[in-house]
Amino acid sequence: MTIRTLDGRRFANMVVKGAQHLANNAKAVDALNVFPVPDGDTGTNMNLSMTSGAKEVKAQSSEHIGKMAGALAKGLLMGARGNSGVILSQLFRGFAKAVEGKQTITSTEFAEALEAGVATAYKAVMKPVEGTILTVAKDAAKRAVAVAKKQPDLVAVMEEVVKEAKASLARTPDLLPVLKEVGVVDSGGQGLVYVYEGFLAELKGEAVEDLKTETVSMEELVKTEHHKSVQSHIHTDEIEFGYCTEFMVRFEADKLREHPFSEETFRQALSQFGDSLLVIADDELVKVHIHAEHPGEVLTYGQRYGSLLNIKIENMREQHANIVNEPKTDTKPKQKQPYGIVTIAMGNGIAELFKSIGAHAVIEGGQTMNPSTEEIIKAIESVHAETVFVLPNNKNIIMAAEQAASVADSRVIVIPTKTVPQGMTAILAFNPSIAAEQNEKAMLAALSQVKTGQVTFAVRDTTIDGIEIAEGDYMGIADGKIVVSEKDKLNVAKQLLAALIDEDAELATVLYGEDATEEEVAAIVHYLEETYPDVEVEVHNGEQPLYPFIFSVE
Repeated sequence: MTIRTLDGRRFANMVVKGAQHLANNAKAVDALNVFPVPDGDTGTNMNLSMTSGAKEVKAQSSEHIGKMAGALAKGLLMGARGNSGVILSQLFRGFAKAVEGKQTITSTEFAEALEAGVATAYKAVMKPVEGTILTVAKDAAKRAVAVAKKQPDLVAVMEEVVKEAKASLARTPDLLPVLKEVGVVDSGGQGLVYVYEGFLAELKGEAVEDLKTETVSMEELVKTEHHKSVQSHIHTDEIEFGYCTEFMVRFEADKLREHPFSEETFRQALSQFGDSLLVIADDELVKVHIHAEHPGEVLTYGQRYGSLLNIKIENMREQHANIVNEPKTDTKPKQKQPYGIVTIAMGNGIAELFKSIGAHAVIEGGQTMNPSTEEIIKAIESVHAETVFVLPNNKNIIMAAEQAASVADSRVIVIPTKTVPQGMTAILAFNPSIAAEQNEKAMLAALSQVKTGQVTFAVRDTTIDGIEIAEGDYMGIADGKIVVSEKDKLNVAKQLLAALIDEDAELATVLYGEDATEEEVAAIVHYLEETYPDVEVEVHNGEQPLYPFIFSVE
């Protein structure tokens, strides 16, 4: 079959099939990861990124390829994770710019768009490294341009793209010595090959399940490397910048007046904080990926231009030690870090959220299980810091935290947070570059900027503040005060949100717990978007018990 023009509908199908083929092989890509070390989840990151792009494409319905490519670029930008995911998003951001405004494209225009994507991706990377996904994309695009000059058939051009991408992938060990040492190809490049194979399968009318995979499996790696993982070829101590840090900055007009934004200046400024830096910007926000030793400094710099969103911080040394079974502690005494943050929360999802925004230790505890003073002291000691901030996140834990502070060897400052949203706001107000006293003042001030709502159930009949409450009813609690009680969980949640949100509200965060269904979460999000269109909505699975919903309004 010959295809001379590509429209939006067929392109959308290519994207969906490319995402599907990558998803089917994500674990194989993870197994290959060796650069950048050691966030060994390249396949997972690329899969989540591409899935986000495909979801955005599927939500559209247009034969206009410019619009569909734009939808893909938007979905990839919002969902991009990790170094590889960000680069993937840039490849198709440049592609989308090249076909913007076009109803259909020819093989020549398709090839030129691939090349434009490569130029955009190289520009986004502070220090491009050859032998990675960038090289595979560049070589494949170059081949596409050469072939398209003589070949109008898109199928034939895409076949050459896949062929050259595979050949380039095979050459990556010659460009990156660490790949040759381990005996694998670049993981990001392999992921891109899967995407391109999916594209070709759609053009040829083939199912991705029928495609052969040629990558090395983890089992084969284990055999050939004497039971060592790929990452075991690098020692944990060799990791110079230990935290994989990702976040977005949503621009704010008042801050931009004081600090006008320039993507190049922003990129140069962040380069001082670490390596593996990637910066993507559009008119509304900038997305950052960086490996940094002090992620708080990176976040603080980003706040000069607006508000922080989608923060994710991962300890790569910890990841690496887990992968290669290295001991996590050194026999030599370690120097204390200047600051540590200990927080208390129930629910794995909430614990992970706290870690992602800067908490060094999270103690499991909450409404029905308050941690002891001894548990808090152990957590304080575990972060090994000169000054430790403790966030109780529950009024019943504040005294135990203060008691722990009085006997701990380190200097301990208790920020009397009474709710999870208060704890998160306090951490985001923390600035590692200023004095402890200034941080305490800033974190305390931040508590007044957030409102907390909680939905839970009554364990007995009672009357409080004129509200009659029956056992089993759901209650809506706004900053510690019961404002509504009835049997319908969703009605309680909506009335509680109405009590929390005023004309100054900008952001509503929904933390849903073990007892909240997907349908209920969707209904809450729909209510917020319909009723308060000017309020941004964030949703996280907190996995907390007893409280189906915890709301934060800022």
